[in-house]
Amino acid sequence: MAAVGRKRRSHIRRATEEYEDRLRRYLRFEALTVEPARLPDGRAGEALEREAAALERRLPDDPDLVALTRGREPWSTRKLADYLDGMRIYGRPGAAFAIGGAHGLAPRLLARARARLALSTMTLPHEVARLVLTEQLYRAATILRGEPYHKGP
Repeated sequence: MAAVGRKRRSHIRRATEEYEDRLRRYLRFEALTVEPARLPDGRAGEALEREAAALERRLPDDPDLVALTRGREPWSTRKLADYLDGMRIYGRPGAAFAIGGAHGLAPRLLARARARLALSTMTLPHEVARLVLTEQLYRAATILRGEPYHKGP
């Protein structure tokens, strides 16, 4: 997972770290953060490009890029589990989930993405999006292992 944002010490960050630790029991997982461009809103395009360049420097080339974005149909937890299982079945090298900054992800990253994932139709703060995504990846991993953590369909 690669995200644009600041690392803050908070209760949300502690919860995210807990799910990251749990997730690493099931699959190889790395979380990285790049600094936001911190430009005025009038220069949003430039900010997107700077953030995209920073993400691209850190993202591996082989895994599928999954762009988190609003405006798409949100995936269910089961769909996320099926996506991850399909990667295993078809021998894909993995997935890199990208979370954009205040203005989202640059068009070139969206174009490169093999899939687009909406956590919600609502706008989520960076830290909350990371927490939700990490928990859902953990939940998907438990579904694939047939473990009782997931109670939904």
